[in-house]
Amino acid sequence: MSWFESLILGLVQGLTEFLPISSSAHLRLTAAFAGWHDPGAAFTAITQIGTEAAVLIYFRKDIARIVSAWSRSLTNKALRSDHDAKMGWLVIVGSIPIGVLGLAFKDQIEGPFRDLRLIATTLIVMGIILGIADRLAARDESGGKHRAVKERKSLKELGVRDGLIFGFCQALALIPGVSRSGATISGGLLMGYTREAAARYSFLLAVPAVLASGAFELKDAGEGHVSWGPTIFATIIAFFVGYAVIAWFMKFITTKSFMPFVIYRILLGIALFILVGTDTLSPHAGESGG
Repeated sequence: MSWFESLILGLVQGLTEFLPISSSAHLRLTAAFAGWHDPGAAFTAITQIGTEAAVLIYFRKDIARIVSAWSRSLTNKALRSDHDAKMGWLVIVGSIPIGVLGLAFKDQIEGPFRDLRLIATTLIVMGIILGIADRLAARDESGGKHRAVKERKSLKELGVRDGLIFGFCQALALIPGVSRSGATISGGLLMGYTREAAARYSFLLAVPAVLASGAFELKDAGEGHVSWGPTIFATIIAFFVGYAVIAWFMKFITTKSFMPFVIYRILLGIALFILVGTDTLSPHAGESGG
């Protein structure tokens, strides 16, 4: 991997990680369209450490409060009913599905799941699901001629059942094209949570999963076409770009719909099917040679 490739891929990772459009799919597609070698699941997992570092800084007050309350609740029973202490346990519980499934399907994640036809399918299907979830949220928030405004749930109402559902939604992002934020936000909206609550828990839930995945894949950074220097450079780029994107996105979702992302996902998926169907692009483009 060249330094130029790592620069571009770092920018792509930072720009797409927090948007519901799938960063892993865009890294895969960028390499395929440019004629580069597929950066691979290891490169993706490591560069995501950069974007998760942005989450740690952006949500530093929330995370510090949760970690403090959770750790103190281990020895102080009176604190176990505290919302922040509960959030600590819920993040742990919600992280279990992706940990188990990530290890169970590691070979598929690094191989068959990176087929461009599967990516096109997940882009479209998850785009439709996100669109439905967004419309339901908008209907509750605005009400209508014959409907009253329906109050949506906040994170204070999050329990173990919903935490696990969020976790299984996050695990779907092991398939490129699904999108970690897209899947978890969609799940949250379908369960009746506000856009802001679903997005906030989505980002907090991603922290242990992404950091663990990145640490697990560090051993592969020096193998094959992925080398330490360019990978670290891409990770740093992803951090700075990712921080700017998350700050913008958290403001965007308070007043705007997810429909622009829904339309983009569907159009990109259709375009990808056309390119592969007309043999303009191989479904395995970039998988061999660079």
